[in-house]
Parts: sequence; structure tokens; C-alpha cells
Amino acid sequence: MPALAQSQLAQNLHETNHRLRFWLEGLVSDGEHPAAATPQQMAGLLSELLRAGEWLRPGLPQERDSELEAELGNYRSNVEQLRELMPAIQRLLLREKARMEVERTRVGSAVEWVRGSRQTL
Repeated sequence: MPALAQSQLAQNLHETNHRLRFWLEGLVSDGEHPAAATPQQMAGLLSELLRAGEWLRPGLPQERDSELEAELGNYRSNVEQLRELMPAIQRLLLREKARMEVERTRVGSAVEWVRGSRQTL
């Protein structure tokens, strides 16, 4: 993929930063602690990171204008914020998985009880 012109790269990063902020703000609903991420949120974040990776993979120009530098700084901040949130998001998802396993076991026990009750009737 050929390198993008600085102005196009800056515009693309500007749009990606806007979408990343949208997804990140959705993860931190109370402004401090992350909520459990939905599949849509994780897909949105991953999509933006992959898209930006395609633009940045060919490399950056040696000399960059202030607009591109600003967008790169914003992108870096967004990625750092996501990196800081990931351990908490992982803990929340693991907690939810454990809760669902307990519920699945409880429902399985109820099903077995119903089957056993039917046999005695």
C-alpha cells in the first residue's frame, strides 16, 4: 500500500481518533471505572486500530506538519487510554463469565430436578 499524503493521513487519523474516543467514552460510563465491554464496542475498537495500523504500517514521513503531529499525539493518547483500560475490562469479562457459569450450573441442576420429578409422577 503506498504511503498516504500527510494531509490525507492526518484526516484519516482525525476521523479514527473521533471514533476511538466514541468507543472509549462508552467503556467509561461514569468517567472513572470501565464497564464491561460489549461485543460491538470491542469490534469497533479493533476495527479502528486495524484501520490505523494499515495507514501507519508503511511508515511516517520524516518531516511532519503540525496537523499530522497533533493527530498522531491524539491517536497515541487514545491507544494508551485503551491499554490502561484493558486489564479492568478483562477482569469484568472474567467475572461475568464466572457468573454465567454459576447460572448455567444452577439451570442445569433445575433441569435435572424437573426430569427427576417427572419420573416420580
